[in-house]
Amino acid sequence: MEPLIRIRPPGERGREVLRRDAAVISPSVTREYPLVLEKAKGMNLWDVDGNRYLDFTAGIAVMNTGWNHPDVVAAIREQADRLSHGAFMDFCSEPPVQCAEELVGFLPAGLDRVYYANSGAESLEAAMKLARHHSGRNYFIAFHRGFHGRTYGALSLTAGKAIQRRGFGPFLPVVHVPYPDPYRPFGGDPATCGADVVAYIEDTVFRFEVAPDEVAAIVVEPVLGEGGYVVPPPDFLPRLRRLCDEHGILLVADEVQSGCFRTGRFLASTHTGVVPDIVCLGKAIGGGLPFGVTVASSEVMDWPPGSHASTFGGNNLACAASLAVMNLLREEGFGDRVTARGDYLVKRLRELAERHPVIGDVRGLGLMVGMELVRDRSTKEPAPDERGMVLRRAFERGLVLLPAGESVIRASPPLIIGEEDIDTGVGILDRALEDIRGG
Repeated sequence: MEPLIRIRPPGERGREVLRRDAAVISPSVTREYPLVLEKAKGMNLWDVDGNRYLDFTAGIAVMNTGWNHPDVVAAIREQADRLSHGAFMDFCSEPPVQCAEELVGFLPAGLDRVYYANSGAESLEAAMKLARHHSGRNYFIAFHRGFHGRTYGALSLTAGKAIQRRGFGPFLPVVHVPYPDPYRPFGGDPATCGADVVAYIEDTVFRFEVAPDEVAAIVVEPVLGEGGYVVPPPDFLPRLRRLCDEHGILLVADEVQSGCFRTGRFLASTHTGVVPDIVCLGKAIGGGLPFGVTVASSEVMDWPPGSHASTFGGNNLACAASLAVMNLLREEGFGDRVTARGDYLVKRLRELAERHPVIGDVRGLGLMVGMELVRDRSTKEPAPDERGMVLRRAFERGLVLLPAGESVIRASPPLIIGEEDIDTGVGILDRALEDIRGG
């Protein structure tokens, strides 16, 4: 294959598709740069004009086993030839049952009841309804900069960007609190910011906003996703777990982006030994098809027949794809390889930081890595404009990346990435950073 070094605009076909896109697609949908995809394989994307790109996005952390993995494609084709829909809401079929049996095998003991939906947002909606039903309480606590989806319940939990909520209220009763960010620590001390946030919930929220016996659940991303790929201090989730246990509050882990070995373990929450009461999965678990899963214990998932369901939830195609994905994730040493590749990527990006002062912080867990750009390392002023220029220049040179938070570049490549791919991507990033330094 030709080297991934190019600076060229979209071709004629790409420009035509983009023109039609602008004319008929909702303006609420954003485009980071003019990429018009035609096909994908493994670590690579091709646009409609034949240009190849190295992918550091995995389709927003969806294609964890690589684009168009032959085992996943074959499973979808075979299932489509037999039974695609299945109407699992009314009729039983084997793939959804088998998928649930396989999934709980990846999870901590006790998380053994599965509800199927069509997306990560829907899995959060189910979790909210389940938490209210089981607890008999109405309120939720979630975190600033968190993102849980755009449906009404999930959006009520979300507090990442004002534009995502503007004009859509009123929302469900959710109290938002700071997320512990060691780079921008709540309370001022990176070492104690996790404890400081939990103390804020207990000493401030429970005193002045909502009594703990009115809170159904605390909903948390074990690693902050859209809000900036922030890895909280290791004591944060255990402290949150103890707080929930003390007050009879359910702990809901939104693992939609961080799950399926994205961080080196099937669930990011298990890095610190925490077992949530409810787990929400999506994105990678469906192998590229719309899929959402809510998992809880039999004790918590105690709602009666007919109380919640979905026409397409648990459809046979998505379950077949998910089974193929889980079979690949079960390969010996898979999580260890993700951890090793993530460590290597962080190392290479920190080498870039030594040469480019615009890089304020590099952090990550597994292959969920964030590089935060700042205008001044001492003030940590965010650099969103510079971030946009780097993303565009990297794209022009053949590397596809996405933003997160206010000025973070996220790296969430397919988990099959090798060191050579990492070196290629970091080399392109290096040149993109040089481009913006030179104006």
